[in-house]
Amino acid sequence: MMKLANLIEGRLRPEFSYMNRIVDLSLPIDETMPGVEVLPARHRCADGWNATSLTLYSHSGTHMDAPRHFFDEGAGIDALSLDNLMGPARVVDLIPVEPRQLLNIGDISSRIGEPAPRTRLLLRTDWHHRYGSAEYRDALPRISRDLATWLVEKKVALLGVEPPSVADVHNLDELTEVHEILLGGGVVIVEGLANLDQLIQAEVFFVALPLRIRNGDGCPVRAIAIEASEATYGP
Repeated sequence: MMKLANLIEGRLRPEFSYMNRIVDLSLPIDETMPGVEVLPARHRCADGWNATSLTLYSHSGTHMDAPRHFFDEGAGIDALSLDNLMGPARVVDLIPVEPRQLLNIGDISSRIGEPAPRTRLLLRTDWHHRYGSAEYRDALPRISRDLATWLVEKKVALLGVEPPSVADVHNLDELTEVHEILLGGGVVIVEGLANLDQLIQAEVFFVALPLRIRNGDGCPVRAIAIEASEATYGP
């Protein structure tokens, strides 16, 4: 993790951008995405510049949940600690997964053991390849109640998943329970990640920053992973 921590110290060095590998973990936002509307607002020929009006559902595409998503008095997206939203993260390779698979404690512990406090976990399921199909939303692999409770007990700081939700969107009881356990336990949730299969390192520096929306229940994010160069930081 020291090499990853050094990314923060070196992020302003001129050589940073080409001495480390950056992978975009975000789905592209366009008018084909559910909950998104993109309309022209100004035209270069008529107005002197181009501009668009964007309508974004707060949980569209690659996005972050705030406690307010499931708690009326919960913290908004603007109140989340930036320390939780960027830092070293562990990639957990869960492939292959089955449609509607319920992910349990053993699925995580058998790959990485018990996560240390403040760990960020990115669950690779390759589910983003199903984006655009009905199965992407309707048959997603889910976080079990026991796993959610375990992640809170282990004081995991952030959980990133490829499906559009951590729980079955067609089962309100499950959806509510799993979100309330995680969000109520201080675990930041990032859903709709992509391209985890492009990562070649098991530990990366992860960044996912939402807009600073006052009392927001969630927000699309630009999520990235930075893989440290061995040549730059050495053993």
